[in-house]
Amino acid sequence: MLEKDSLILGILIGLAIPFVGYALILTLFEQIAATDWLSSETRTISFRSRTIAVLAICLNIIPFKIYQRRWYHSTMRGIILATLIYVVWWLIKFSGDIF
Repeated sequence: MLEKDSLILGILIGLAIPFVGYALILTLFEQIAATDWLSSETRTISFRSRTIAVLAICLNIIPFKIYQRRWYHSTMRGIILATLIYVVWWLIKFSGDIF
């Protein structure tokens, strides 16, 4: 199934990778915080959630590059579309902290 050029497949991959990545990065951050490796400034909720969300969104680069090497343009478009959806969501959610 992952070997075909499909816009829907790209959207599904583009939505799933950051979702799973966010959960994994959040778990990793919590484990590091439990060992007191992080300073008190990085423990604020808004910093952590913004940073983890950006890292999770950036994980879409990996499948994008894989499908780019295979010349699957429709799948790449789906991944970019899902990434743009997440970026717009991120900007709306954290616009008060950023601007």
